[in-house]
Amino acid sequence: MTQALKLTPTTGSVQDDVVRFTETLRASGLGGIVRTPLIRARSIETLTGCEVWVKLENLQVTGSFKERGAYVRLSRLDEAARRTGVVAASAGNHAQGVARHGAALGIETTIYMPVDTPTVKVNATRELGARVELAGEDFDACSAAAQDFCETAGKTFIHPFDDPYVMAGQGTLASEMLEDQPELDVLVMPIGGGGLASGMARAARRMRPQIELVGVQAELFPSTYNAFHATKAPLGGVTLAEGIAVKSPGRATLPELKALLNDVCLVSERDIERALNLYLTRVRVLSEGAGAAGLAAVLAYPDRFRGKRVGLVVTGGNVDTRLLSSVLLRDLARSSRLARFRIELLDVPGQLSAVSDVISRAGGNVTDVAYHKTFSDLPAKVTYIDISLEAQDSDHMNRVHADLRAAGFKAEYAAY
Repeated sequence: MTQALKLTPTTGSVQDDVVRFTETLRASGLGGIVRTPLIRARSIETLTGCEVWVKLENLQVTGSFKERGAYVRLSRLDEAARRTGVVAASAGNHAQGVARHGAALGIETTIYMPVDTPTVKVNATRELGARVELAGEDFDACSAAAQDFCETAGKTFIHPFDDPYVMAGQGTLASEMLEDQPELDVLVMPIGGGGLASGMARAARRMRPQIELVGVQAELFPSTYNAFHATKAPLGGVTLAEGIAVKSPGRATLPELKALLNDVCLVSERDIERALNLYLTRVRVLSEGAGAAGLAAVLAYPDRFRGKRVGLVVTGGNVDTRLLSSVLLRDLARSSRLARFRIELLDVPGQLSAVSDVISRAGGNVTDVAYHKTFSDLPAKVTYIDISLEAQDSDHMNRVHADLRAAGFKAEYAAY
């Protein structure tokens, strides 16, 4: 049976050899990999207090950096392994990276995905040339099924992060960033299994030994943070950054991260939502939750990064549009540009018109009205309405509230 390459990167020389190979391969052009732009995000620098440079991996063909590691690992298979084919387990970006580059290299790919994977992701992976098998209720069960199939079929398992060639492939990101902007003071990198951060860290240390390297994890999944800081923070929950929601770091990646990173920090769900929103509204860049983790850290720990040249990576842009809509609306609510008023009214003609007149004169914009009469514990001659309202900012929303109360209405409002 042909298995995924098992090396111990912390010996240094082994991983350095892999990095050197990958750099040689990159110099000749990684097959089909876009050399994505590194842009300066001036529009958010007043909020961060530092110089921000962003690598746009959401512009890869499959919308994610995962293509880099997938291509490098597949390109190193011997002829026997290429003929036999490869297997991967993923519900998202890794699946599409392996599928795309397997097809380009003439390698048969089988991708195992959890049974509840959205159909759009399953179809996208099939369209890239892979055979898709649905198995397991979650990723761990799916991965176990994929590896069992490898045992039976004698195929190669392409691990999403715990493989030195995959790690080095992801590390080409850092090489490109430092070629484009050699004066970066710090790289801030999201950590799930650790393939991206360990690969970038190794490549960055070779090019700029003094650079500061900071890893970021979602607060709900602090696996590497716990290992790095010897803490026991609990793991689990529903996170916007599902791409880095990993309960255990890789056996190959963790030693690399401990040896090369300066620190690992945590960001809250609110931090991630804010960062995603800023990327979209100010930088005009679409990021998935995990891709916004680096900016979330810069916003959450401003003193740490103030005055520095900071390199960030939008690791992917594959975000569900319904989720994106929810995040944007929640941000509007948190800044009091969107709110829901509950207003008590006498159940007589003209009351709704009077409320609308007050809001109109105050410059508010009504987006939704719900009238409640039957299902209410108020007296029979009293009812209430819920009005969703847009305003320019929190001061404007407070003025609308004050005008309603001055007009004699009992009105309260809250953010969504």
